[in-house]
Amino acid sequence: MAVSISEAAAQAGGRCRSYLDPQLGVMIDNGNHLVLSGNRAVRDYLAAIGASDRLAGPDEALFAFTDLGSGARWTIRPNEGRVPWWVASRRRRVPGTGVGDYIALTRLPRADPMATIAETIPTEGPLWHGLVEPLLLAALNTPVKEGSAALAGAVIRETLAQGGRACRPRIASPNLAATFIDPAIGFLAGKGADFRSGRRLRGIGFAADRVTSLRFADGEIQVAPDEAVILAVPSWVAADLVPGLVVPDRHHAILNAHFMISPPAGAAPMLGVIGGVTQWIFAFPDRLSVTVSAADDLREAEREALAGRIWSEVSAVLGFAASLPKWQIVREQRATFAATPAQDRRRPPVATRWRNLFLAGDWTQTGLPATIEGAIRSGNVAADLALTRED
Repeated sequence: MAVSISEAAAQAGGRCRSYLDPQLGVMIDNGNHLVLSGNRAVRDYLAAIGASDRLAGPDEALFAFTDLGSGARWTIRPNEGRVPWWVASRRRRVPGTGVGDYIALTRLPRADPMATIAETIPTEGPLWHGLVEPLLLAALNTPVKEGSAALAGAVIRETLAQGGRACRPRIASPNLAATFIDPAIGFLAGKGADFRSGRRLRGIGFAADRVTSLRFADGEIQVAPDEAVILAVPSWVAADLVPGLVVPDRHHAILNAHFMISPPAGAAPMLGVIGGVTQWIFAFPDRLSVTVSAADDLREAEREALAGRIWSEVSAVLGFAASLPKWQIVREQRATFAATPAQDRRRPPVATRWRNLFLAGDWTQTGLPATIEGAIRSGNVAADLALTRED
């Protein structure tokens, strides 16, 4: 089957992109996208495009945290197998917690689809503040108490419930484009696919139960009866193109701060921070990067003041005496849909009422929050349906 891909931007990847930043003079990612070793769709995708070796991370599941207020530090170390004996070890669990505290987490995978996290599990105490809230804030990119318990349950079911072998953190190395995008473009080229960037879809022609044409800025093309269309665009763009399509209409921002300074010796590759603006610090060989999820209240913050504030937290945590180094702030204003029960119900399935039109994206009904894993799964389903449809 011949494949033709039209990309609206100058480069492929959407939010999963890298670029040469003129302020820093180095290649950086628009955001620090973490995947886990148990993300099977990510694993299979990278294997298919020949990039299995481009994720870096520890050999075991380790999640280091520090509290800015108290100065306390701890590391979560889930054991490899599914029987979670790690919660019985004071050296592996959150300080101040007991085995019984973790039992509450089993309610999430069984939660009602319309229940919030606050309606399902306790939202106070050491376990909440020391693990559950920062973990789910990163996964859902939504204020956690109002987040969907079912989506949180899906995260728990596919990570912690599977044991440490499914929870090893993985970061794209050397960057997102080199890991997820460039090898895929090369793979497609090797298969004879036609890829064109800078070609935005302006409209879709429909007749009866099928798509008949696609209108681009450079002209209109006809869609043959035996051809299928996979629409992989942001949800708001899909809603403009497809009549009557219901999509999530609330979104949350993600902010990333990059500092051109080498991390100190022994710095954790990834460090969770409690009690400040900073939420996660990622240590790269040549720089430090900070991620702040659900960063809506920072959308309009003055950039230099914000960089200074975040750097003061980073330097305090990592023991730097250095003044503010070269920095960059990157804000994705509509990074993901709001992962609430109401917004989750607005996510459409991959198949549409037009028999040759399919949707792909982390905002479709994947059963997961807006993640790379969910986006890849949606693409797999769309491709399978396109190949097996009845013309």
